[in-house]
Amino acid sequence: MNAQELRDKTPDQLREQLISLKKEAFNLRFQKATGATENTARMRAVRRDVARVKTILNEKAAAAASEA
Repeated sequence: MNAQELRDKTPDQLREQLISLKKEAFNLRFQKATGATENTARMRAVRRDVARVKTILNEKAAAAASEA
């Protein structure tokens, strides 16, 4: 997922994506604790995707605040 794709989404869609990413991160942490992790690189990718979504949400919020 890249930032341009995220910028095209609405804030509600971004919040939904953030929730699903956080659920995936939780599941990956659980898998790591039980030793069932298959793709350890996915944890890093999910963490970065969460940060990316949060950044875009903050940008959209700042833009809306400056317009009002």
